[in-house]
Amino acid sequence: MALEYTEEKLNSLDKETIIQLFLSQQEQLKQIDHTLQLVLEQVADLKRQRFGRRAERHETEAQVSLMEVDGKIVFFNEAEAVAQEAVEAAETAARQKPKKRQGKREEDLSGLPVVVIEHSMPEEELEERFGKDGFKQLPDEVYRRYGFTPAKVEVEEHHVKVYAGKKTDEIVRAPHPECLLKGSLVSPSLEAAVINAKYVNAVPLYRQEQEFERYGLHIPRQNMANWTIQCADRYLAVLYDHLHERMYGYHVLQADETPVLVNKDGRPAGAKSFMWVYRTGQMYTDCQIVLYEYQKTRNASHPREFLKDFSGICVTDGYQVYHTIENEREDLKIAGCWSHARRRFDEAVKGLPKVKRKDSRAHLALTMIQAIYREERLLKGLPAKERKNRRQLSVRPLVEAYFSWVKENIPKVPQKSKTWEGFNYSINQEKYLKVFLDDGEVPMDNNAAEQSIRGFCIGKKNWVMIDTIAGAESSAIIYSIAETAKANNLKPYDYFEYLLTEIPKHLNETDRSFLDDLLPWSPNLPANCRKPGKKEVK
Repeated sequence: MALEYTEEKLNSLDKETIIQLFLSQQEQLKQIDHTLQLVLEQVADLKRQRFGRRAERHETEAQVSLMEVDGKIVFFNEAEAVAQEAVEAAETAARQKPKKRQGKREEDLSGLPVVVIEHSMPEEELEERFGKDGFKQLPDEVYRRYGFTPAKVEVEEHHVKVYAGKKTDEIVRAPHPECLLKGSLVSPSLEAAVINAKYVNAVPLYRQEQEFERYGLHIPRQNMANWTIQCADRYLAVLYDHLHERMYGYHVLQADETPVLVNKDGRPAGAKSFMWVYRTGQMYTDCQIVLYEYQKTRNASHPREFLKDFSGICVTDGYQVYHTIENEREDLKIAGCWSHARRRFDEAVKGLPKVKRKDSRAHLALTMIQAIYREERLLKGLPAKERKNRRQLSVRPLVEAYFSWVKENIPKVPQKSKTWEGFNYSINQEKYLKVFLDDGEVPMDNNAAEQSIRGFCIGKKNWVMIDTIAGAESSAIIYSIAETAKANNLKPYDYFEYLLTEIPKHLNETDRSFLDDLLPWSPNLPANCRKPGKKEVK
């Protein structure tokens, strides 16, 4: 409790005591002001999270370029940078107001089946209208419309012919597809529809149950859950394991994780489990792989096991467990994420009044990081070796200047503030944030992994929690194949139907080479699995 002084007590104190008392009070006021600023910043951030926009876009009036001269950081407006910013602004405006281009309708319609519907007039009516002079037929007028057939349900009744010899006991049955699940009414097309609805379109099973009822079909959600778990475990897991092995052949991977609630996992209610995601590097535009893995916890043992046969570079968000694993191995390197480096500055700027934003250090930090991103965007599409060389010339000076400025300015901002947290994060992650400079296959950030896990995050908002561990593990398998299919421009429903038709044919085979024909980039996939207009992989 603070001491209270009356006028009489203050008059009785000597000069030196009063000075010490004043300095002590001044220090207390400084601490109170510091705490108040942090509280106001937190309140503004909470309000922004609840009511504000989530976008992290940063705009500046002019592009700032950085360079180190005689050991000092120099900021200057470069004409080329401003010109480039103008070009990017024009491109953004063009995207916002797209102009119709010639041939777009034909491009949209290409690859879709065409049903020709003819409209004609009876000859008698034509003769009556044109009289004795007769008539001639001109070229047809052609109008195109999208036709849509709603979902329909029908019973597939398979009649398998059975034959027996007249003089032998041998019985032969005609070739026929095996049951997907023995004794069950589920078919590949129905199960693919259930999977596509839940794991691609985020429709919970109880809503699917209601929708099936509208078609006169009673399928309890428990049946759908059992079908999905069994099909994932029995059939789709085979392809999941094959993709896992193929993933080790890449030089760069990206990883992320998100919490999930599992109801019956043997722990108290509300205990967090985690869905981990691993994907091939963003720079690999062909043959992409996305794999989910369910685990009860978030400790280092899980990525250690998943990545045990991988050697190369893994891009992450700065979570410490990846750094722990890196220290244990010589063949694994961890790269950092610049999106996470800029995120705290974005929060700091949005927590300030608008009139103060552009004068803040957080705004300047965002501008510097934007300059790095701008230079990196100019290298898009280059071969990895050339991208690495160009990064040394144009990107590295900006990165080095940024870190020099951060180290110089961190003592000048209040500790524990958002800006201080951004500076501190950058300094602690400097080693990892610079990895991309020395390898042209490594992306600047981990956005691709975050985008790959977004489908799961959208889904869990609808179904809230997973009931059992078996359900969580099957979800990991199915989300993996769904996201991999989307990343490779496949239609998830058709792809799942094809997999559930083909994999059961080969389960009794010891040779797993048939899985190569089922990979999302295989040229042997049926054409209907690919999006219209997408070229086949050669």
